[in-house]
Amino acid sequence: MKNFLLVFIGGGLGSSLRFLISKYLNAGHLIPCGTFLVNILGSLLLGIILGWAIKNNALNTPVNLILATGFCGGFTTFSTFSFENFSLIKSGDYSSFALYFFGSLILGILAVFVGILISKLF
Repeated sequence: MKNFLLVFIGGGLGSSLRFLISKYLNAGHLIPCGTFLVNILGSLLLGIILGWAIKNNALNTPVNLILATGFCGGFTTFSTFSFENFSLIKSGDYSSFALYFFGSLILGILAVFVGILISKLF
């Protein structure tokens, strides 16, 4: 039950922060900038957290549950990313779709890699 509550609290905080960022950054841009930003930042943060946890043999700790599983899981969003890409395709905006889709994938993976490198400094 304790682990469930840790994930619940972290997920609630992450989801709430994602809501605020997306609310202010998604409108009026070529791509959904808020979702893009939270997914890249979440990937970087997840890389830092999991890189540190692997290095310190701390994958199954309360801190990892609240931050990696809870916060990062709630902060980032694959379902919204998928729907936004679907909407761009449906509207015929293929250049924005390509920029958003490939930019998110490439920068997301790169952010995890950079996060793991950063975690080696601690």
